[in-house]
Amino acid sequence: MFILKSSSSVSQIARLRSPKFRQTGSNCTLSFWYYNYGQSVGAAEMQLLVDGLRQPTVLWRAYYNEGNQWLKAVIQLGRLPRPFQLSLDKISLGFYDGVSAIDDITFENCALPPPALSCEGPSRFWCRDTKACIDSLLVCDLVDHCGDGSDEDNCNPDLQCNFENGLCNWEQDVEDDFNWIRIQGPTPTVNTGPLKDHTTGTARGHYLYMESSEPHQFQDKAILLSPLFNPSGNGTCIFRFHYHMFGKQVYKLSVFQRTVSNTKGWLLWYKFGNQGNRWIRQTLYISSFKPFQILVKGIVGDGFTGDIGLDDMSFLGCTLYNGNLPTISTTTSGTSVPATLPMNNCTEEEFVCRASGHCIQMIQKCDFRPDCSDKSDELACVMEVCNFEDKNECGWYQPALERMSGYYSTHTTNIFKWELGRGANLYPEQEKHCPLIDHTTCTEEGWYLFADSSNGEFGHIADIVTPVISLTGPKCKIVFWNHMNGSTIGSLEVLCKTGNKTSKLWTQSGTQGPQWNRAEVFLGIRSNFQVVFRAKRGVSYMGDVAVDDITFEDCSPLLITDRPCISEEFTCANKYCIPKDNLCDFVNDCADNSDESPTI
Repeated sequence: MFILKSSSSVSQIARLRSPKFRQTGSNCTLSFWYYNYGQSVGAAEMQLLVDGLRQPTVLWRAYYNEGNQWLKAVIQLGRLPRPFQLSLDKISLGFYDGVSAIDDITFENCALPPPALSCEGPSRFWCRDTKACIDSLLVCDLVDHCGDGSDEDNCNPDLQCNFENGLCNWEQDVEDDFNWIRIQGPTPTVNTGPLKDHTTGTARGHYLYMESSEPHQFQDKAILLSPLFNPSGNGTCIFRFHYHMFGKQVYKLSVFQRTVSNTKGWLLWYKFGNQGNRWIRQTLYISSFKPFQILVKGIVGDGFTGDIGLDDMSFLGCTLYNGNLPTISTTTSGTSVPATLPMNNCTEEEFVCRASGHCIQMIQKCDFRPDCSDKSDELACVMEVCNFEDKNECGWYQPALERMSGYYSTHTTNIFKWELGRGANLYPEQEKHCPLIDHTTCTEEGWYLFADSSNGEFGHIADIVTPVISLTGPKCKIVFWNHMNGSTIGSLEVLCKTGNKTSKLWTQSGTQGPQWNRAEVFLGIRSNFQVVFRAKRGVSYMGDVAVDDITFEDCSPLLITDRPCISEEFTCANKYCIPKDNLCDFVNDCADNSDESPTI
């Protein structure tokens, strides 16, 4: 069927109506191929006309010339219990020049489930009138799967919300950046968000959506809080919901569970990016041995075509909790309790070995050489080799985070910072700018350290620092592997911090390709200093910086021996012995530069 006409009449409408259909099942979809080509071809839209509803529901729109090609449209109809028609309208305002056509109209999965002679087992539900046998997970989920409504009878309204009459017992979080909005019909921005709700499948129904247009900015978050639930044991509580993530700049929707009220909890599920113009059902099995709460968090993407919708949220096998969740203190004490020390005669300028009470010079603490028999002088120090496996950060720490009040501070959530990561935890398409495998194990299960550019803003920096290193030897160097891939990579620097003075030792900026790259930084002899890895964020989230396998090589200080130097060795002015091959090689091997003296 096609329209081919050139005319200058104003406000032309060509309308094609379907036969009248009695009803559809819950998984019904309509697909067709369309052609909309020409210099002034105009818009087209598919409308749903339901008996008893005066307002039509727009199901699909084509706004402009889409090229000399056939394109497929898929429309989610869902459960429509009343008779309805479809109307395809071609609209032309002013001069019309082009060809519009439609072909291969197909309805799929639109029948109700067939009747069954028997329906046995705990995982099945037998519909009362239609005698269909459906999955018990579909019971009390706000959708009439049976066709007679029996799967939605005798349901606890406190465990369901379709947003037709408000938020039910869900609440907006006061600690987030903005609120979810209850709405009917399409969202205000074209090419993003739902056109209709999920419950009724029409513009008359209500749902929640997260607005991504200004004044909201990238990484702003909207959080919805569930009521509180009793402990659910081992996965007996089931959470069902429908989400809609359509738009080129849709970012992220995630679900968290918490048992402490002033924390963000732990991640149960997330979805990233454009999922198409459809409502998608998600089922989560929740285990908890404490009272808990569910948090649904939407995060704004890089532009205004990033609206996210929620509808038909329900719980099965869960019971409401009447109390309050506990809180934890978000302040930290400024004092720390010292470890109990053994009996010793050490001065304040000496370090006490924890096992023996033996005294060593403070310069011998954190120098990559254990001088105590129990190696306690090297415990609160950076590890010589760090591969971040077992989620161990090896003594590296972030001063910016430690200055904030409390481990659970909400202020740490969206700042640009270093985090442990692995390929197995990446969301779809994140591997384009974050490593899919680590360097140590070359698998998705291996861990690395990365600066997450989905947080922060352009130019923000994230520092991760060693504890103070007392002394290093003349050949000391850092060898590490870095991964810098993505369209908006910022930079990575290695710095040396001594007191209030910081000097740059190494720097790299911009994308370096989708692989791990080796880097080597010479330190040499230094005392009472810290090594700093500094990541600087690029202009967008498409540029994570990662490091792995950080090794301090040959960093222990030179050891003065009681023996005299042999004939193949040079005796330094400070009595160190070094190989004669190291003389006059522009390296301060003696630590006092006597091996580089012109008088040798």
